[in-house]
Amino acid sequence: MDMLGEAFQKLIEIVARLRGPEGCPWDRKQTPESLKKYLVEEAYEAYEAINSGDHREVREELGDLLFLILMVAYIYQETGLFTLKEMLTLCAEKMIRRHPHVFGEERAQSAEEVLSRWQSIKEAEAKDKKVESSVLGNLPKSLPALQLAFRLGERASRVGFDWSSAEEVLPKLKEEWREIEKALESGSTEKLEEEIGDFLFTVANLSRKLGINPEEALKRSLEKFRRRFIAMEETFRSQGKELRSVSLSEMDEVWEKLKLHERTSS
Repeated sequence: MDMLGEAFQKLIEIVARLRGPEGCPWDRKQTPESLKKYLVEEAYEAYEAINSGDHREVREELGDLLFLILMVAYIYQETGLFTLKEMLTLCAEKMIRRHPHVFGEERAQSAEEVLSRWQSIKEAEAKDKKVESSVLGNLPKSLPALQLAFRLGERASRVGFDWSSAEEVLPKLKEEWREIEKALESGSTEKLEEEIGDFLFTVANLSRKLGINPEEALKRSLEKFRRRFIAMEETFRSQGKELRSVSLSEMDEVWEKLKLHERTSS
């Protein structure tokens, strides 16, 4: 066994020890249902580590995610539903099957060609399993809404159901904004919710056409808002004031100064 295999085996042995009779009470108590929320959290921590650009943080967070995946899989192995070996073998077989241009005789000249073949292979797999398939695939409904909107638009575009350019999305964006204005006039909360959803979906598609992930763009904006808001709090606190005691115009004045400072110092 090579060093990589030894490291992987050691991690599995640690999971087995934690789940064993003399293991950790907390780990022994866990189930796939109780751990699934941690899977989401660890995936997001890995996501943020990649965004940070710190390779040491990425290394740590990917390790945490892998460990949790192994823990969940090991629990299923304990129940006899499937084994770790079966899981890894199935994954390997699937990847080989879906890359005939690498492991077979076929050839692919571009990433777009690979995606097209990937979709065809997935459709064939679904047919063999006698399940309904869609170009949209089986994207998790629990994905953040903007990310899901981005991915659904991406999938639909693979069969040509898309605008040809970002500029063509703008009239649709304006149309959706007018629909929001009408919904406001109607006073219907239900209609307003629907139209805001349509507007956000169109924004996600505009972002996609511009090559921007809307989820990441929004996260950056939220972080910028958080940073400025805290700086505003600190500004007033240094003056012996709390935000509740100052007027909106005073807050706006400080806010604009903070924005100007960021722009001039960047």
